[in-house]
Amino acid sequence: MTPAPWLVSAALLATLSPALAQEGDFALTMDAVNAARLESLAPPSLPQSAEEPEAGDMDKMDQPDPSVVRLQILLDWAGASPGVIDGFDGENVRKAVAVIETLNGLAADGELDPDVIGILEKGGPVLFPYTISPEDEAAVVGPLPEDYAELAGYDHLGFTSIEEGLAEKFHMDIDLFRALNPSSALVAGEQVIVAQLAEPLEGKVARIEADKKLGQLRAYDRDNRLIVAYPATVGSDDNPSPVGTHTVTAIAPEPIYTYNPEVNFQQGNNDEVLELAPGPNNPVGTVWIDLSEPTYGIHGTPEPSEIDKTASHGCVRLTNWDAEELAGMVEKGVSVEFLQ
Repeated sequence: MTPAPWLVSAALLATLSPALAQEGDFALTMDAVNAARLESLAPPSLPQSAEEPEAGDMDKMDQPDPSVVRLQILLDWAGASPGVIDGFDGENVRKAVAVIETLNGLAADGELDPDVIGILEKGGPVLFPYTISPEDEAAVVGPLPEDYAELAGYDHLGFTSIEEGLAEKFHMDIDLFRALNPSSALVAGEQVIVAQLAEPLEGKVARIEADKKLGQLRAYDRDNRLIVAYPATVGSDDNPSPVGTHTVTAIAPEPIYTYNPEVNFQQGNNDEVLELAPGPNNPVGTVWIDLSEPTYGIHGTPEPSEIDKTASHGCVRLTNWDAEELAGMVEKGVSVEFLQ
């Protein structure tokens, strides 16, 4: 079947592949996108370090880099989560590259070299057309208040917009989703361009490391082989994570979050115990992996773009999709060691 053409503006086309940019609107088939998916995935496409850019380079940070988009998607396939797919290089990308190196017996320096590219090039198309479904529309509840007392009045903390829902469904930053679909009406039956995802990884996790300094959670099998690693927010200075080794006591999908200011933290002026409904915008996201240390767990988040960029309230915070994948591979009794 011949893929349907996409009308893509020259500006958007430049963010997908500079070599394909033309004047005016351009009919871009998905075959063209897929054929170009790895052309710019080479060492020169990423800076030599993940340091902050110079002031004169800030204008280069305004648009997602197509090579980084491809790299993030391929890393996601390979069991090295880059967190949210946004098209920008940074520490989470570097950590994911280092995971690929570890998984394949290479020196884990986090640099994109020919060996890493050779591993990732085994992937397939990185973008595909997705048809928005009525279920996608139904998952939207509209704007949500920040105050927990007001949130407690909702029976489901769904997505605030269909853009947010589709971006999370395909592990993407909402700004990248908008850049790929600038003129979309975002209604059921319409096709949009999204990241191509692999099936969730499968395996049996025997132990977990939550590394605060590195900002990463690593899961190992019973033979001490690394299975998967995720960027993670592990505690904060004001609300430190536990120390030592603890165990998983329960796995709760779609958890209800109980806010207790005497046990947890103070949110606004709320001084009473409150229960917040399940949903992707629940404070602990779509899954809670309970630990033997009371009140602590591994969980998702309503703000995937903030993973390893803002502090948590002592727990281990992952993107919702990473937390869900991990939950499918752990069971009661798995050890969780906190590394400071």
